[in-house]
Amino acid sequence: MFALIDGNNFYVSCERAFQPALRGQPVVVLSNNDGCAISRSDEAKALGIQMAQPYYQFRELERTSGLICLSANFELYGDMSARMMAIAAGLGPLQEIYSIDESFIGDLEGIPDLTRRARAIRSRIWRWTSIPTCIGLGPTKTLAKLCNHIAKDAERQPGHQSAELQGVCNWAELTTAQRQELLQRTPAGGVWGIGRRMAARLAEHGLCTALDVARMPAPQARQEWGVVLERTVRELQGISCISLEHAPAPKQQIACTRSFGQTIRSLPPLVEAVSEFATRAAEKLRHSQQLAGAVLVFAHSSPFRAGPRFNRSITLPLPCPTADTRTLLRAAVGGLRQIYQPGFELAKAGVMLLDLCPANTQQQAELLFEAPRTCRDPGKLMEAMDRINARYGQATLHIGSTGHTQTDVAGWRMKQEHRTPRYTTRLDEIPVARANTCA
Repeated sequence: MFALIDGNNFYVSCERAFQPALRGQPVVVLSNNDGCAISRSDEAKALGIQMAQPYYQFRELERTSGLICLSANFELYGDMSARMMAIAAGLGPLQEIYSIDESFIGDLEGIPDLTRRARAIRSRIWRWTSIPTCIGLGPTKTLAKLCNHIAKDAERQPGHQSAELQGVCNWAELTTAQRQELLQRTPAGGVWGIGRRMAARLAEHGLCTALDVARMPAPQARQEWGVVLERTVRELQGISCISLEHAPAPKQQIACTRSFGQTIRSLPPLVEAVSEFATRAAEKLRHSQQLAGAVLVFAHSSPFRAGPRFNRSITLPLPCPTADTRTLLRAAVGGLRQIYQPGFELAKAGVMLLDLCPANTQQQAELLFEAPRTCRDPGKLMEAMDRINARYGQATLHIGSTGHTQTDVAGWRMKQEHRTPRYTTRLDEIPVARANTCA
């Protein structure tokens, strides 16, 4: 048995956890630079706001319908996710964190009264974090995800015939007729592992629902559609083909890219931006316990603005794999200076770390031959830097070329005009309750 625990409208729920007045109100969380909707409350969805819809298309609803739009607060969301996942792990012995708001729990066979236990975990997450969740239980990961959607739909519709699920749907407790009815009303494109293109191809052959896919012979699915659809068919039939990933697969590349709050017309602010991107990418690299063998840096103008266009990149191989922020930053800035040309309004830049390998690669190489002094990573220095920034806040200790991290003199940093405080990670942003001193 598998369980999928999912935070409902997660980013919005994180905001509501610290601002209860937002509950029952239409709320939207916006992407970087306040560009488009990335999380919507049910009330905002009822207003017709779509996922990834540009902000300018619905901002009038702030005036006419009381819509509340907030800038993304990813530092808060990441910390709240870690708290939710730690509680969710109590459901079973094995956990796979699938995304910031989703977690698979495995090896649940033999646990007595599993549905009751799932409801207790769900209640605990709510009491300890104020994050509403739904849980799907099934013999495969695909069915667990499907049951999660069923539980979530029941939560949104109090009068729904499945409202008694109370946020938890267990495939094992459904009758054969109930299972078929649920598969019948689920479109094929709503099944985990079937994208829009595959759903369109299936529809051309009369396979429009999850039930149609589940009834397909697995060998036929493999022969006509490929091994991926065969696996999905078997999962819908209750045969587990997708195991838990106890550790994430090693990353093939690490990137940090951003669109600027306003266009950049000169080199110094561009150097600051690329320096910060390289610093963030280096932190991710060390967190994944990997080294980079090459650095790619790019910059380009907006394809939507009139005027001359600029779009250039350069890849620089490193003398040896490293996770040293200084070495990676030096390469990124050096590459930027090579591709930069004045006279353009640049809208975006980024740094990508390529040719990644495990962190012990360097240690193994040093056992075989004497590595050049420039190739020796000061691991303790980088570890100390990461620990300081983790304790006192991001960019507390940083490379000088990133400029003033707390100000935006050059104007290139992201627009976050509606960001709420980072309640759980910044001491100076912790909410303060003040006594009423009025007589």
